[in-house]
Amino acid sequence: MNIQNNIEKKLLSHFDPAHLEVINESFMHNVPRGSETHFKVVLVTPKFTGERLINRHRAVNAVLKEELAEQIHALALHTYTHDEWHNLYGNSPDSPNCLGGMKHATS
Repeated sequence: MNIQNNIEKKLLSHFDPAHLEVINESFMHNVPRGSETHFKVVLVTPKFTGERLINRHRAVNAVLKEELAEQIHALALHTYTHDEWHNLYGNSPDSPNCLGGMKHATS
């Protein structure tokens, strides 16, 4: 399992997020091609409600303690409650309903 997938798995399991992005930004730094050392995490979860930013970051760092000690050089955290996320970025639009119905369904 690569580091990015491991981060995603741990954060999904611990925070049950409404939205999660784990982006490998290592290519932006002076590291060998294919490195997994620099990450950006966008995490939206109700578990952050009422928590100060420092406590949110501490919670993420605690979950990723092993990776931070051994593999990750830099971790940019963007942590939000659902309301904060919605106020900043709104909801993504719903996809339109299919107008073709079940054309490909077998009888």
